[in-house]
Amino acid sequence: MAGPTTALLPLGRRRAFLAALLGGVAVCCLALAPRPAAPQAWVGVPPRSTAPTASSVIAGGQRDPNAQMLVQAQELRYDYRAERVVAAGQVQIHYLGSVLEADTVTYDQRTKRLYAEGNVRLTEADGKVVTAQRLELDEHFRDGFVDSLHVETSDKTRMAAARADVYPADDKRLTVFQSGVYTACEPCKDDPTVPPKWQVKAARIIHDENEKTIYFEDARFELFGLPIAYFPYFWTPDPTVKRKTGFLVPKILTNRYYGFGFQLPFFWNIAPNYDLTFAPVITTRQGPLGIVEWRHRLIDGAYSIRASGLFQQDRDRIREIAGVGSPGDRDFRGAVETKGDFRLSQNWYWGWDASLFTDNAYTSQYGVTRQASEAISQVYLFGRGSNSYFDARALHIYGLSPIDVQKQLPFVHPLLDYRYKFADPIFGGELTYNINLTSLTRQQEDYDPITAAAAASGVCDNPAAKKSPADCLLRGIDGSYTRLSAEAQWRRTFIDSYGQVFTPFLYARADLGAVQINPDLSTSAFIEPGTRSVARFMPAAGLEYRYPFISSHSWGSQMIEPIVQVVARPNETQINRLPNEDSQSLLFDDANLLAINKFSGFDRIEGGGRLNVALQYSAFFEKAGYFNALFGQSFHLFGLNSYAVGDMANTGLLSGLETPRSDYVGRVTYQPNQTYSFTSRFRFDEETFATRRLELEGRVNFDRWTTSLTYGQYDSQPVIGMLLPREGIMPAATLKLTPNWSLSASALYSIDQSRLNTATFGVGYIDDCISLSVLYATNYGYRGDIVPSKVLMVQLAFRTLGGTTFSQVVGGPAGGTGLGLF
Repeated sequence: MAGPTTALLPLGRRRAFLAALLGGVAVCCLALAPRPAAPQAWVGVPPRSTAPTASSVIAGGQRDPNAQMLVQAQELRYDYRAERVVAAGQVQIHYLGSVLEADTVTYDQRTKRLYAEGNVRLTEADGKVVTAQRLELDEHFRDGFVDSLHVETSDKTRMAAARADVYPADDKRLTVFQSGVYTACEPCKDDPTVPPKWQVKAARIIHDENEKTIYFEDARFELFGLPIAYFPYFWTPDPTVKRKTGFLVPKILTNRYYGFGFQLPFFWNIAPNYDLTFAPVITTRQGPLGIVEWRHRLIDGAYSIRASGLFQQDRDRIREIAGVGSPGDRDFRGAVETKGDFRLSQNWYWGWDASLFTDNAYTSQYGVTRQASEAISQVYLFGRGSNSYFDARALHIYGLSPIDVQKQLPFVHPLLDYRYKFADPIFGGELTYNINLTSLTRQQEDYDPITAAAAASGVCDNPAAKKSPADCLLRGIDGSYTRLSAEAQWRRTFIDSYGQVFTPFLYARADLGAVQINPDLSTSAFIEPGTRSVARFMPAAGLEYRYPFISSHSWGSQMIEPIVQVVARPNETQINRLPNEDSQSLLFDDANLLAINKFSGFDRIEGGGRLNVALQYSAFFEKAGYFNALFGQSFHLFGLNSYAVGDMANTGLLSGLETPRSDYVGRVTYQPNQTYSFTSRFRFDEETFATRRLELEGRVNFDRWTTSLTYGQYDSQPVIGMLLPREGIMPAATLKLTPNWSLSASALYSIDQSRLNTATFGVGYIDDCISLSVLYATNYGYRGDIVPSKVLMVQLAFRTLGGTTFSQVVGGPAGGTGLGLF
């Protein structure tokens, strides 16, 4: 198996080891004299040549001729007539990091046998503990047994048996536990006779140290004392195993596309640094589905290759569900996935993540790949220094959703980012610069509808239909686009004797672009088609001013800080000559109020003169926590307002920045203590003070439960496709009923639609040996492109043995179930 799932003390070798210890006691007694030893006397015994001696002990498979043995006992007796050596009264024998404790230890020279009796306890150097009432071994350490055995390993797994027999032969040691019980659960403190939460009872439990395997024969799995499963025979690696050849967790699957399926993975541990996993699935409708994965770890990294595929035996079932001519309507279907990550040096890495599919419905219908809604294939080079960052990668995006049109997804070749900050001041200030290179190709333009009529008619999805900016947005061009951007910024802060903070800054940005846009019926209505080279340069200079007023009081301190920032620069150029591929997401709020460029990417850049003002208040209460509030506005001073000029995606329009005076933005945060916290962010109309966006979030965190309540209100933005106002509330709570049991629940309720959108409920249990989680999630399909669905997921795990998982999907594209057994 791929990892350890049980723990058991390898008693065979250690019982032989124990016999040598007791033999050393006998030698010790003969050497000292036939009189009682002084109470609590420690005796160091060097190795002797007489058998058995400490020098003959094999510890961990190797001889240690220099090992010494320390013996402690209240009494040490030698019986000449019976030829016995007895150590009695709190006997302790220390050897090679192990400690043997017993009431009495006896060596019988006539029968050549050793006995440890009464509260026998052996503590190994690695922390494993063996307890028994009686232990017996012969002189040659060839066989032996332990009565009333109890084993506890360092990882708290436990084994009990009525009798254990040890059979060493030809360097192969077997320990056989008769009527054995295995568990990883702690015994009940109040009543140790109560059965553990789970245990495995077997007629025989065999531990093969050579194979590092534990075998169970005639085994019953019990949960809370009740038998729930019977296994005539099964095996599992012992605790020392990290990787081992064998079968993994089997699974029972069901899916409306392939019917029922059974999967029994097999792990092949070929070498310590590479392995192979076979995980075939036998399905009732579509025949066998093959899955194989190769993993290989090298000195400087690792890579893996995973392949899966099948020849469908019932294509009519696919046609019945997905339709004739659908992506899955084919004989052979499959995928190849590979991933690698390697270290070039301490700070440099390179690697890849690639996928190849026969069709984009394979993942959703069979669920055997690691991808979800999309597969991103990429090769990358990454480096990080103390003051620098470099990332270069080429990407190919493959859509796995039924609504994806592959020709509309871009191929990026490449995407490069480099950032550097000078460690030493430049002219007394901080100098940083960034470089970005973006190059992409798309085979078909990508339009999104922004009106209800356009969405209903499908005009934006029809390549042969004529579109207009009044109905659609152009999300991606048909053609190729390459842009190289470089920007540098210098800042220096001065503080005068009155506490005023002045931060002048200089900024420069240069862009070079090559564009090739294929014309169609509608392209010219959104962006200028054709082939061209484009250059853009944007310098800027500005000053930020802060004047914090701080006062101290008996209740704490407070600060009022006015902030003024002025930026001067020329107008933005090349709008709709350079495509906007990476700056389409614009959210004006308190986080970017004082940003020099509020656009999210490099394709758009803020132009014209602008004044940003804010007032910030902070209070620190000695017994009432922390409070912070910020309120501000942005003013367009001169030149062209970039946010009032729409591009192919209408970025900037109705953002709150398109008017000479922007909307008001701000935040309020209050945290009286570690238990309560409150945060609010908002945007209000600059003329009517109407709410454009409002977010309220409150959290309460006690010792046993945590709850949060989030409220959101968002105004419509029809020019970017947000046709209706949205308002909703989302409560969430987690309650820790006991140290082991917990409950969780959350929901999203749409106030504007008066309906519940999503709801989840979960129950969890975890302790030292078992974990259980149950999650039920419902999506009510509040949007037209979301299919209503209900999902039930159950996961039950037993420490060291494995576990079982179950999932049931009702509705949605897959509508299947999965069950995994330990």
